[in-house]
Order: sequence, then C-alpha cells, then structure tokens
Amino acid sequence: MPAQLIDGTLVAGTVKREVQADVAGLLARGLRAPHLRVLLIGSHPASRAYVGSKVRACEEVGITSDTEILPDTISERDLKARIAELNADDQVDGILVQLPLPEHLTPMSVIESIDHRKDVDGFHPMNVGRLALNMPGFRSCTPAGIQELFKHYMIPTKAKHAVVVGASNIVGTPMALMLSREHDSYNGKATTTICHKYTKDLTAHTISADILIVAAGQPNLITAPMVKEGVVVVDVGMNRVADHTSEKGYKLVGDVDFDGVSQKASWITPVPGGVGPMTVALLMKNTLLAAKKAVYPG
Repeated sequence: MPAQLIDGTLVAGTVKREVQADVAGLLARGLRAPHLRVLLIGSHPASRAYVGSKVRACEEVGITSDTEILPDTISERDLKARIAELNADDQVDGILVQLPLPEHLTPMSVIESIDHRKDVDGFHPMNVGRLALNMPGFRSCTPAGIQELFKHYMIPTKAKHAVVVGASNIVGTPMALMLSREHDSYNGKATTTICHKYTKDLTAHTISADILIVAAGQPNLITAPMVKEGVVVVDVGMNRVADHTSEKGYKLVGDVDFDGVSQKASWITPVPGGVGPMTVALLMKNTLLAAKKAVYPG
C-alpha cells in the first residue's frame, strides 16, 4: 500500500493560524505586533526568493517585518556593527541573517553576534547548546517543523530507531538532538544515528531506520532498496533537476526517490509541500515567542 502523505502545507497553515490568533490577542491588549528584521547581504536570487516567502508569511500572521539589503562587499566588522544596533533595539524582536553569506564573511561568527534572545533561526551556539542540554531555547526552524509534523500526525518517536542522513548545523545535527532529547507523546527518546558523506555502506544504516530523515542535498540519494517496509520518511531535500517537459526547464525533487520509496513507507513527505512550508511557519512561531519573551523571560 502506498505511503500516506505528510502534508506540510496543511500543518503549516494550522501553525500560522495559531500564531495569527496569538498576535491578534497581543494587539487586543494594546501591545504592538512582533517585529522581525531580516538582513539580506547581496542579491542572490534564491536568497531573495526565500526572504520574500518569509515576508509574505509575516504579513499573513500579523507580524511586522523589514528587510535590509546590504551590499555583498560589506565587511564583517560593519555587518556585526549593524547587528549590534538591532540587538539593542527594543522594537526588534527577531533578527534573521539570510544564508548563504558572501565568501569573505564567516557565517558562524556573524550568527554568534546576534543576541541569542533574538535568534529566531535557532542557529546561535547558545540556543544549540541549550538544545543539547534539553533546556529552553529557540529551536532551528526546519527540525522544529518536522517535530510539529510528527505531533500533528501522531507519529511516535519514542524507542524508535531514527536515522538522519546529513549532519549540517542547520538541520541534521539539531534534528538528531531533538529526536534523542526532547520528549512529549510524539517527540524525542529515539535511538538516533547520524550519517554523512563519509559514512560507509549507507544502506546498512538506512535499512534499519524506523524513521528516516534525509537532508543531504543530493537528488534521489535514497532509493527503495535502502529502506524497510513501514518506515516513516521525511525528505528535507530541495534540488533542481533538468526537465525539458517543464516550462521552467527543471523540476524540484528531494533527496529521496519518492516514487519508489513511497511504495514501502508508511508515511512520507512530498517535495515540494512537505518540510519547506513548516520551516517558514516555525520562524513565525519563534518570532512570536521572542516578542512574548516566552523562551527567555525578562
């Protein structure tokens, strides 16, 4: 029987409606709306598109936002100085520096300059460290969105073997930490394996997974013979591959061969429409939490 679809667009809509209602509640009490400030360095087309989707989501839920476009020649010192000004601005609740950055800038050094209490991306070492210790903090939006999907569809992780393919600081590593640490009815307490490009015999690991999360950035890396019957598959990949039948000349595919793997999986996310919408929805949720001082009181 083909897998049931994990509909990220549907769940993201639910999350955003909850945020919208909460923002309306703030306004009804005479408080201001949460405010997100986005810093976009340069004019990378994909980055502009991602920022545009985030700004539109802010408008949907009632969060105010501003996007500052800075030259791709900006020095790290000047960028950090601007971030310091935003850190000190009480009207700014969340700060987002859109990645990737130009090569002369050091991403982690820039991220570390953001006040961790305004780090709504969840990338700051303070927030990642608190995640590792299972303490309150902002959670990286993509893995946090995946946790919301498990909760919505009542997919349990406790005592399951969860395999994460991809060890990035943005998705793979925090995802593995969340799966092993956090614990409510549908999140955490899994036995977790992280695989990456140096892993030998990847299939030996993926074939044993009860839950398989793939964030490797390689089209159709995971095929049907690499998974067992009944596996839950979350595909974080978003890759352009040539398609001469398409108007655009390409199509979007994930890191998982959807047609093959969906015949064996119990649940699977589509690409697009799976994880992507959840990432943006959780950014909205984090910005609301920052405004309410819900994660870091005072």
